[in-house]
This record gives sequence, structure tokens and C-alpha cells, in this order.
Amino acid sequence: MDLKLSRLNYTFIKKPLLISGKAMQYYGLRESTKDIDLVAPKEDIAALANLYPDRIKDLWGDLGVCPFDFEIWKTICSFDYDYLSNGAVDIGEVLVISRELLIFSRIAMKKDRYIEDAKLVMGQILDERYKDFGKLKAENHAILERLPHVTFIEQTGPDS
Repeated sequence: MDLKLSRLNYTFIKKPLLISGKAMQYYGLRESTKDIDLVAPKEDIAALANLYPDRIKDLWGDLGVCPFDFEIWKTICSFDYDYLSNGAVDIGEVLVISRELLIFSRIAMKKDRYIEDAKLVMGQILDERYKDFGKLKAENHAILERLPHVTFIEQTGPDS
């Protein structure tokens, strides 16, 4: 994924963190819009604000610098780079927010379309987890087969 960060004429102190639609696209969930949303440490934001002082956003305390098709944020819903980059995937020129924190960041925005994004990410994670359903069921059976009697008070699943 070539984001063409060189257009900014700036070298980041730390690799910026890719979030929002482009992160959804990275994980194969949906195509993104043309904008590129990133989170960067406050030192990078300060330097970028100096370069682009006429391209600043402040949304409920979330400070962003928005040149070209980039939106580069210091925080998202007051969560900073250090928090949001935990578990990120390094893809070269940027990090990509982890799927788990992508869910969190989408829900935090409190918009219906972002809630739908969170559902897509969660569905992808669960689909991957349930590929090992047979193994999980076998492990559970090995635990329970030692008992003389088991009564399920609830049991669901593909072959319940």
C-alpha cells in the first residue's frame, strides 16, 4: 500500500499509524475512500502543524493536520499514538492499527457507518477463530469425557 507520504515533505520521527478506511482496506474488509487517516506522536503533529498551519482541525480536542488527502491526528477520541499503536502491524512506511483497536476506534466514533465497520472487523476475527471449532470441541470433549455424567444447561454451535 503506497500512501505517498513523500508528498508531505516531512520525515516522521516514528512511523505513523494507519487507521480508519485504509486500515479496513488493508485487512481486506472494504474499499476505503480517498482520504488517508493517520495517528502520529505529538512531536510529529507539532512539526506538521508548523509546515501546514492553514490545514488544522480540532474535533473535541483531537488535533489534526490535514494537507492534501491526509488527516494526521495527535489523538482519536483522546487516545494517543502510544495507546493506538499497541499491537500494530508494520507494513513498511506505516504501521497499521491492530484489528482489535480498529474495532475500538470505530465504535468510539459513535457513527452508524463506523459501527458497521466494527461489525465487519469483529466478523472477520470470529470467522478466523471458528475455523478451529473442531479442535476446540475435541479439547472440550477430552475434559468432559472423564466425568461420569454431564448435563448441559445450554449448548449451541454448528452440531449441537
